[in-house]
Formats: sequence, C-alpha cells, structure tokens
Amino acid sequence: MRRTPQAGLALLAACAFAPPPAAGATAVAGHGLEQIQTVVVIYDENRSFDSLYGRFPGADGLAQAPESARLQRDRNGEVLPELPPVWGGVTMPGVTPPVTQAMSAHLPNAPFSVDGKNGLNVPDSAVTADLWHRFYQNQMQIDGGLNDKFVAWSDVGAMPMGNWDGSHMKMWGIARRYTLADHFFMGAFGSSFMNHQWLICSCVAFYPHADQSPAQPLIAVTTADGRALQVAANAPESALGGPPKFVHDGNLTPDFYAVNTMQPPYQPSENPPAPGDDPALADPAKKTTLPPQTAPTIGDVMTRAGVSWAWYSGGWDYVLTHGLRSREVQFQTHHQPFNYFLAYAPGTAARREHLRDGGMAGAALLADIDAGRLPQVSFYKPQGTLNEHSGYADIMSGDAHLANLIEHLERSPQWGHMLVIVTYDENGGLWDHVAPPKGDRWGPGSRVPAIIISPFAKRGFVDHTPYDSGSILRFLTRRFSLDVLPGLQARDAAIAAHGNAPLGDLSNALALGK
Repeated sequence: MRRTPQAGLALLAACAFAPPPAAGATAVAGHGLEQIQTVVVIYDENRSFDSLYGRFPGADGLAQAPESARLQRDRNGEVLPELPPVWGGVTMPGVTPPVTQAMSAHLPNAPFSVDGKNGLNVPDSAVTADLWHRFYQNQMQIDGGLNDKFVAWSDVGAMPMGNWDGSHMKMWGIARRYTLADHFFMGAFGSSFMNHQWLICSCVAFYPHADQSPAQPLIAVTTADGRALQVAANAPESALGGPPKFVHDGNLTPDFYAVNTMQPPYQPSENPPAPGDDPALADPAKKTTLPPQTAPTIGDVMTRAGVSWAWYSGGWDYVLTHGLRSREVQFQTHHQPFNYFLAYAPGTAARREHLRDGGMAGAALLADIDAGRLPQVSFYKPQGTLNEHSGYADIMSGDAHLANLIEHLERSPQWGHMLVIVTYDENGGLWDHVAPPKGDRWGPGSRVPAIIISPFAKRGFVDHTPYDSGSILRFLTRRFSLDVLPGLQARDAAIAAHGNAPLGDLSNALALGK
C-alpha cells in the first residue's frame, strides 16, 4: 500500500513546541525599518569567528584572546604541554602536497596558522580535515565559557586551533566596507542540522517515542546533568594519546530531541523510499529518518502575515533529477530544513512556492537577483562544493562565490531597499575564544562570523552587540510585525534569567532615518 506524504507520515508528525501565539503580534517595524523591503540571508558553513576573522581590524579577535582560552587543557583539566598531532592529517586524501599527521606533530599549545608561511602553509584552495561539530562535544569544548577544551574533545587533535589569514579574502574586503558583527553566536550547540532548524524555527526537532522506534539505537548516553557524553572506560586518558571515546554518542537526546544529523522524511534524503512506497518519501524504518515536524516556522508566520519568501537551495533541482551521488554538487540533505516539515511536504502548494532551486553555482538565484524578482525574504544555501565546509569544500571557492553574490546584489534593481546577512551555520568544531552568553539548554553555541550588507548598514563598522542566529528571526519579526516564535521567547527569557544583555535584532548595525 502506498502512503501519501500528507496522510501516511502525518501519523508520525512531531511538534517540539506549543502552537504559535494568536495573530496580531505586538512587534512593530518603526524606527525606519520600513525602508528595508528585501532581506537576503546567506547561510554558509562551519567556520568560527577567530578562524577566519581573528585578525580583522577593530574586532575582538586573536590578539584579545586571554591566555586561559588560548592554552588548551587536557581531559583531566591539566594544561597540555603541546598540541597533539592532527589525527589523520591536516589535508584530505588527494590534496597535493599533503600535510600529514606527522607533519603536524609537536605544535605549541596555542592557536596556529593553517595557511601562513609561518604556519603549515596550506593554501586556502585546499580541502582540510573535517572536525567533530556535534551537540554535546561543543558544550564540552566550551567548558562553561572557558573555551579551553576544544582539543580535548575533538576527533582531530590540534585542528580546532587552526586559523586562516582572512585579509586576502574577498569577503574580508566586503566586511570592511559594511558591518562585521564580532559577537554573533550560533543559535544552537553543535551541528549544521540543528542550526538549520534553529534558523527557521528557533526550535529543536523531536522524535516522539524514539525509544520504541527504529531510532532507538541513536539515543545518546549522557552524564546525569545531560550536558555531556559519558566517557568510555577504554578512552585514551589524554588528548595526546588519541581522540576521546564515549559510551554512546547518538543523534537523539535521552528525551528524544534530534540534536545531531537526522534525515528528512521527504526526498531528497540520504534514506531512499521504502520498497514499493511513494518515491517522494524516505523510508521511516531507517533509524535516521526523522518524522515530519509540525512546530511553527518563520516561513509559516511570514505566510500568515502576507510576506513573500523563499528558501533557495543550490543544486536542489539537480539532485531531485539526478540523485545525491554527484561530486559536482555535494548536496547536503540536512541543509534544507523546511524539507523536514509537514507543511512543506511533497505535493503541497507551500513546497512549490517556497522551496526553490538556487541552481548550479547559484545560477537560478542570480537570475532572480539580476531581474529584481526576489521575494521580500530570501534564504540561500550554497551547494556543498561552495559552502566552505571542512572535509569536502575549501575556503577560496566559497569566498569567491559569496563575493560574486554580493556583487550581483549590489547591482540588483532591489538593492536600494535591501538588507543582506552573510553568516555561518556553526563553528565546524573550530576554536573561538569568546564565551557564548549563557542561555537555555540548546544554546547559544560558539561565535561565528556575520556580515551585514546594505545601503543602510553602518560603513566600516564592527558591531559588538551580542547576537545569535535567532537575531535574524528577531529582525524579520520586528520589520514585518510577525507573530513571535515560541522558541525566540524562550531564548530571550533564558538570556535574561542568566543576567546577560538581551540579544539584538541586527538594528544596531544599521543607520536608518526615522
């Protein structure tokens, strides 16, 4: 029997938060925000602030890092005498010339240059080793705000302490012309999957009754406080002896929230359809297939308010036609967060209208930019080969792609009333010295770069206002008088309860007439 996306998978639909508040939110645009008529959010991959912008003039960067954060501590809390080698090597297989594990041995216990001639001299065009960037490990690395255990709880030894000289990057030049936010934090601890969910709903995906489902083997074993993984008895005592081992690192919390990568219930998904089932679905019997989510998203509230919007995915149409096994695209299924939600299931009008193809190398998005036909709000996710993710993409290609997008946006017929935010989903396991503000169970996590680009952006400005990726949603909520998502309310309350300054809505980066 074939199931339809709306009927069959609806039986497993999961909601992580309460329903949205009644229509008529109290937020108002005001303060000149109505001058901004088009918003573009570009979401790149896996770089911490210090790793790319640590030398940016006027920013809270490497020179401001206290010794207590620069000196990495071992798992027992003692200062490491040196950094361990980069387990498996700095460069990925096939990169020429290779930088091997042995070549990275005996680095001093300090941040080091990956691309500099006084460092490892790895060009920005080379693909370097991927790092753990997972929910529990990120919290263990942050170590209560000390940021001194990034090496201890990594799977690649010294690599978290690597940084790149961004001064020759094209986006560095764009940041110098507009506003660089140097206290912008990833919304959630850990993974790309979770931070994409956070960007669209300020919520965490949920798998109901996971302990009675195919996903049961994915439930993590944690310490009593639920903030860390339980270390295995046979784990190396020191980071110098090898990566840590855990009793069980999983994708789900013990109370069934999905915090590490799960697969969407709809195609494209890493999990194929069940034999004889609807080809638009993913097999729910696979342990990583997440049931459809029903929490309210920013897309839902924008639609309800009559705000036009779209999520552009680079290579979306290509993979729907040709499948996922193309190195030309490196499409990552968990980078399309709306594909996890029942409201955007295959066959729905909402999916056809809002989940758009960005094209190969962003060609479809560029066509809409040049023609002046962007909706009021656009999200863009570059294809994997251009998103800067360690392990399968390089910095130089992604930097050039971002800069090309900005050049087109600056020439767009819509530019005069546009706001562009370029940021990164998460830190990719790379060290940063600034402690994230204490919030709720889910974050904020480590600091990431963010650039605010607009005719209304303050020029040559470094914005020290504390933000997280939810600040993008705060801005949209204020500008378009949207209902406030429950997750935003919860995060703001948690930040206040810890005595931290409220997280901003990006307006401090703007110079708007009243």
